[in-house]
Amino acid sequence: MTSNASPSTPRPLPALDGLNAFYWSAGRDGVLRFQRCQDCASLVHPPQPVCCYCHSDHLGVTEVSGRGTVIGVTVNHQPWEPAFPPPFVVASVAIDEDPRVRVITGLVDLPAEEAAVGLRVQVRFEPAGDDVWLPLFAPAPGEPGPGPGPGPEPDPGDGPRRGLAFGPLPDDVIAPAEHGRHVRPMVRTDKFEDRVAITGIGMSPVGRRLMLPPLTLAAAAARAAVADAGLELSDIDGLSTFPGGELIGGFTEGGVTALADTLGIRPTWYNGGSETFGPGGAVVAAMLAVASGLARHVLCFRTVWQSTYAAQQRAANPGGGSPYGIGGRGGRITGPQGYIAPYGVGSVAINLAMIASNYFHRYGATREALGWIAINQRANAALNPQAVYRDPMTMDDYLNARPITTPFGLYDCDVPMDASLAVIVSAVETAGDLASQPVFVEAVGTQITERFLWHQSTTSHEPQTLGPSAHLWSRTSLRPADVQVAQLYDGFTFNCLSWLEALGFCGIGEAADFVAGGHNIARKGGVVALNTHGGQLSAGRTHGMGMIHEAVVQLRGQGGERQVDGCSVAAVSTGGLAPAGAMLLRRS
Repeated sequence: MTSNASPSTPRPLPALDGLNAFYWSAGRDGVLRFQRCQDCASLVHPPQPVCCYCHSDHLGVTEVSGRGTVIGVTVNHQPWEPAFPPPFVVASVAIDEDPRVRVITGLVDLPAEEAAVGLRVQVRFEPAGDDVWLPLFAPAPGEPGPGPGPGPEPDPGDGPRRGLAFGPLPDDVIAPAEHGRHVRPMVRTDKFEDRVAITGIGMSPVGRRLMLPPLTLAAAAARAAVADAGLELSDIDGLSTFPGGELIGGFTEGGVTALADTLGIRPTWYNGGSETFGPGGAVVAAMLAVASGLARHVLCFRTVWQSTYAAQQRAANPGGGSPYGIGGRGGRITGPQGYIAPYGVGSVAINLAMIASNYFHRYGATREALGWIAINQRANAALNPQAVYRDPMTMDDYLNARPITTPFGLYDCDVPMDASLAVIVSAVETAGDLASQPVFVEAVGTQITERFLWHQSTTSHEPQTLGPSAHLWSRTSLRPADVQVAQLYDGFTFNCLSWLEALGFCGIGEAADFVAGGHNIARKGGVVALNTHGGQLSAGRTHGMGMIHEAVVQLRGQGGERQVDGCSVAAVSTGGLAPAGAMLLRRS
């Protein structure tokens, strides 16, 4: 038997504790075991102290058959971590006894090209260290193997699904059509969104490997936003950021405390953290603070310097694998990451690629659907002087690009860069007195309708898109047809495809047809102009704050060559795989 790890480099292993030790040691006698609720009979994975389905704390351990169905699979070609030389396969397997349980794993005993969604598999165990037996999966004897299928699967919610000439393909935890049923009506008819406005935007110098301190970028964006609003730094009485905190991985400038100290701001309210509705969660939090009267003008900011960080890491550790990978942590892996790191999941690209494979299988989509999104972003970026990549792209360019992790190639992935962006959220009463045209907030969507863990959530779409979208439309009388531009998170092309369907610009499973040819998402003459600045795929990775910035530019009519005529309503989404949010902005 062979696994996906290098025999010469130890793979990351999970930290064992009183909840999970039974799972990782089950392979000692060759039997797969899961936590089981003794009240509702659900299998609960990863193990936890309370059943997430019925809230019982009467939990035990049960043996299962070890059989399941592959519901997501990717062949990774990127060297994220030295223990996993590419190419290697990572899969998500739904367990027969309770398909809500998904195991991230490696596939063995079959060629990589035969790994496919719908494959029936049986558990195998590989010892790793003295106390861990890793569950791996091999093709199940006597079960159907890969083969051509009759076509796309039925619409979600139409009853049991069948794979394309495989075994039964399990339903999602919540079918896409179900998410809206979880949205609760507003408690009151007046909305906090009506009490706020976006009054200023700012952007630092942007580019690849600027080699500038991230706090320098943050201060530049902040001062630009304050000036754009016609305010002074002394007017700012609130600060809000994502994710804040330490300088880890090029993801932050040091947070609220660092910028407040640099600019001499003494806020009456501040907020920072990663457990929010994507990067836009910092802006939603600012809206709530302003609407409640805690602050009048909140400066929201987001800084990335991953391009410089990666260059620094490569210089310090040449040949040490990807600076974005899972290596270099030392010791055992704790928490949810401990269930995926042992199989080489060193990037969110692998998580999302498995979900994309499920979508492709479910609805019959192909890579060309993702290609039209990438080509559209590049065409828009050509009109954005601050975009990282502006050269034209053809479908051949897209399809022939270096593979990253199937179905993703190089142009499916956003571009690491250095940048900081800022927006000012102000009390609506002050907006008319400020320097720039205010942009108003029609609605936000923040509700989570599924499990937070990526590998236990929706498998057909990017997790945390369907719930926030359903919530958004419950807070407004506007509808997708009223939207002229959509600035949708595109850390990967598939993020964007998921948001198009979730927000209702096309039906569930219809995005491949909707984006074909690029006409419906084009800046001119389309149904909705998509990511008019080039998105993160071509303009550069700003982790969602760039989407808000560009929406304001379009609603003000300041887009120059890329301006969409008659833009009065913009949809924005932020967040990719992390908890995410959406907002609807309007000109008046």
